[in-house]
This record gives sequence, C-alpha cells and structure tokens, in this order.
Amino acid sequence: MVQLVEKQKLFVNGEWIETDDMYKIYNKYTGEVFSEVPMASPELVDKVVGAAVYAYKKVPFTPEYRHSVLLRVAELLKQNRNDFAETIAQEGGKPITDAHLEVNRSIATFEMAADEAKKLVGEIIPNYNVQGRFLYTVKKPVGVVAAITPFNFPLNLVVHKVAPALAAGNPVIIKPASDTATTALKLCKLLETAGVPKGYVQCVTGGGSTVGEQLLNDQRIAHYTFTGSPGVGKHIQKTIGLRKATLELGSNSATIVHHDGDIEQAAAKLAKMSFANAGQICISVQRIFVQKSVAERFMELFLRHVAELKVGDPLNPETNVGPMISEKEAIRIEEWVNEAKEAGVLVLTGGKRSGNIYYPTVLTNVAKSMKVVAEEVFAPVVSVTVYDNIEEAIELVNDSKYGLQAGIYTKDLNLSFKIPYLLEVGGVIVNDTCCFRTDQMPYGGVKESGNGKEGPAYAIQELVETVTVVVNIEG
Repeated sequence: MVQLVEKQKLFVNGEWIETDDMYKIYNKYTGEVFSEVPMASPELVDKVVGAAVYAYKKVPFTPEYRHSVLLRVAELLKQNRNDFAETIAQEGGKPITDAHLEVNRSIATFEMAADEAKKLVGEIIPNYNVQGRFLYTVKKPVGVVAAITPFNFPLNLVVHKVAPALAAGNPVIIKPASDTATTALKLCKLLETAGVPKGYVQCVTGGGSTVGEQLLNDQRIAHYTFTGSPGVGKHIQKTIGLRKATLELGSNSATIVHHDGDIEQAAAKLAKMSFANAGQICISVQRIFVQKSVAERFMELFLRHVAELKVGDPLNPETNVGPMISEKEAIRIEEWVNEAKEAGVLVLTGGKRSGNIYYPTVLTNVAKSMKVVAEEVFAPVVSVTVYDNIEEAIELVNDSKYGLQAGIYTKDLNLSFKIPYLLEVGGVIVNDTCCFRTDQMPYGGVKESGNGKEGPAYAIQELVETVTVVVNIEG
C-alpha cells in the first residue's frame, strides 16, 4: 500500500503559507515519505516576529478569553486524538500506545493551563515603615515567546510551552523539530479553530542554524523556552544575553534499587522505562544502581522482563520499542556501545542495530568516563552497577554533570525523606523510576540539565513580569 504524503503549510499571522523550499518527513519505521513541510525564509521569519509584536501590543487577549480558547483546544484535541496519535507514531516512531498517552497528557496540559489563566493575580504588600504609601503588584505578559521544541514529544512538549505562554497572554512562535513538524502544524489548526487571536500563535520550520539562529538574534523576542541538548542550551543563553529563557536540557538519569525496595516491581518497571520511546526521553532510565545483596535477583528478573519487550512497528499496539528518530542516531549509539565494549563493558543483551532500530541493550562493568555513562545516550541503552551502601549510591548518582531526575526504590521512610536533600537533581521519585512525569508537577533540573520549571502553574510564572506599584495616598 502506497502511503499518502501530507503536504503542510506554515501558520503565519492567521494565514496558511506555502514556500518553495519543502522538507520531507519520513515514516520512521517504513522509511516512506510521510509528510512535507515548508521551510521558512528569513523574510518570513521576520514577518512572523513582526506579527507577534503587533499582536502583543495591539490585539486584546483577555484572561477570560484565554481560558475559553485553551479549553476549546483541549476539546478539539479529544475529538482528534486518533489522528494525532497516528501522526506521532509515524513521524516520530513512538509506539501507538505511548502516542495515545502523549495525546491524553496534552489534553490535560491545556486544561490545566486554562485554569492558570484565571489565577494570575498580584498581591498587596504590607507597609511596615513608610506611611502614606499603598504597595501592590500586578502580573503582565512578558512579551513575544519563542518555543523551540524537540522531536521526542512532538505534541506534549509543544503544548507545555504554548499553553502557559497563551495563558499568560503572550504571543508564541513555535519552531518545532523538523523531523516531527507535522504534529505542531496540526496543533496550530486546532488553535485557529478554537479562536486564538491573529498573531498569537505562529509556526515556522527550518534548521537551528538558520531559523533558530534568526529567532535568537531578534531582539523583539522577550522569552525563549527550549528543550534539547546542553550544547544548544548554552548557545541560546550566550546569544540572547539578559533576555529570559527556560531551558530543559540533557540528562543521564539514574534509579537506585536499595536492598529494602520492592525488587520485583523495580525490575519490571525499570525494564519498561529504560527503553520507552527507544530511550529518547529526557528522564529515560540510563543508569541503574543496585545494592549488592539483591543484585543477582534483580538482574535475573530485569533481564527476563527486557527479553519480553516487543520491538518493531510503532503502529502495532503490542510494540514496546519502536525505531529511533533516524538511522544516523542509531549508528551513533551503536558506535558508543562498540567503543565501550572495547574498553571492557559487558553487553548482557542487545547491542545490535537494524536500520534505525537499535535493540534494547543492557550493559555492566561500565566506567563513569565512558560516553554510555557520562553523556546522554538518548537511545535504548541502560547500564547496571552494583553498590555497597546508600552513601555510595548517592555519590554515584551525583557524579554527573547532569541533574534532572532520580528514582529510588526503598521501604525506608526516613531515607525517603532525607534523599531529596542528598541527591543533586531537580526531581526525586520514590518507589518508581526516574522516568516519571505528571504534567502538573514542576519539572526541571540543575547543573547542565538546565534552568527554570515546566508544568503550567510553574511555567506561567516565568512567562509574566511582576510589576510593583507604589501609590502615594497622601500626595
């Protein structure tokens, strides 16, 4: 059966625009062309920013209307959930079951952002030592927001940037990852249908070195929200100077399996979350640390569960692990694993590639200097290391340039309360893996994992300015 190619248009100032330069998006499993998206020219990008500035200054977008638009988008997404899930599975390679979960999470994210649009309030400041003054604060939109989004959650990570920006009253320019841009453009159609004012949502596609760089250097943009690599994050911060940025960057997240944890539960969940979305999740389980007294039992159960994972077509509901985003990325991780093998790493399962599919791979006898440990693998590869005591485990987790999230399995109540203060991460997940996120929670890391928080209630606070007002009531 020949797959129909979807030809997209860019959403610019309330209109759908074609360009001469088209980018082919491939079905990550079959290799067939799935979609074609226009690439934005410098002139078009300049027009987009200008339209966003005009909307910010001239087009009303009241909190009440923001609330209704965001709820309407959530409802439209419910009506189109199958189409979005199938699009994510085909252009992103994500198993269809996980793609449906992403759509459901996106619906909830819009609904939560809608609630936050009604909660933007200032405060009255007590006047302790200056008589005749009334002090209070107001919240106002920060200005034009550029949302630069990755391929691995082509819907929900767009929503996590767009929905809070709109809830705060900001125009937002979306620059999605080129290989999964169809999803973002389809979302713009829903936003248009929901009644978002002209100029408040626009979408342009193109390379980071072209479109992305132009957006970074445009002084009319007030805030950047980005998910991607630490290298790009550092470049963004250096380029934009004192302008604001929310940066969700890399990780090599770890989970501790302590001797008093539920070993069977840990083995089953870690086998699933080490390889979910082919390991292409910022908080994917990359490092597992197991206390030596339970290591043998854990490994037996863990490897058994890994062997049961089904690898293949993401449109098959039984598939657990689909293809990586590209063969280039699959070759990269193949080279990293081979390099580690030459240095003495043992491959307990996996370690093989077929096109852009890399099979679930479990490593032991690793060293912290190896790329498969020190860097973000962003692939279906996990390492297992045995430790003696909890102090050693904490030191192993912290011995990283990253600090996004960590998990721990333990029944020790005292340890569960202490460990968030001991681990150098932005989130600690007790009795679950590090690869857990619910969309209402504050999400973000420390060190080279970035700065700022996502989650609608937290993101919106970074997308408004707090203005202090002092009224001289005696003047």
